[in-house]
Amino acid sequence: MPPDLRAAIVQDAETSRVLILAWMDDEALRLTRETGEAHFFSRSRQRIWRKGETSGNTLAVEELREDCDGDAILLRVRPVGPACHTGSVSCFAPWLWRRVAERARERPDGSYVAGLVAAGPAAAARKVGEEGVEAALAGASESDERLVEELADLWFHSYVLLAARGLDPSLVEEELARRGSTPRLRS
Repeated sequence: MPPDLRAAIVQDAETSRVLILAWMDDEALRLTRETGEAHFFSRSRQRIWRKGETSGNTLAVEELREDCDGDAILLRVRPVGPACHTGSVSCFAPWLWRRVAERARERPDGSYVAGLVAAGPAAAARKVGEEGVEAALAGASESDERLVEELADLWFHSYVLLAARGLDPSLVEEELARRGSTPRLRS
């Protein structure tokens, strides 16, 4: 890695969620300061790029800070669209979501996820219902191992339903965080 590249940690200014880790050289930093939109240095393409130049998913920079010894940069941004090239809000999404989202987007032949997404949100919702009942029954009377298996199915199908509806799991996380500030969930 060239010595003039610095890690750029990109954080959502509203939610504080870390969106991406990218790289900046002096030129990318200058362009970011001048335009108010995030520019980075692509190590694979060996050039400067403006986030969103092809996808339209830009990052409006609200605050830019360098760390104490100048080798890392924090950008607090207002994203327009998903930050990750996979279509996820963050590049740090759970591995299972990344896999489900990839299958939903690319629709490979023979993919269970692709087939369920193609069948529509109602089909995915029915699977969530089935798996929810199976998890509840396992939790009431079956082994811990069986409960874990059924909850894994429920979580998986919940992600498929989100993908079928074009929603990101970060919306669920945000709702849980909002609820966490209420007395009911704090106790």
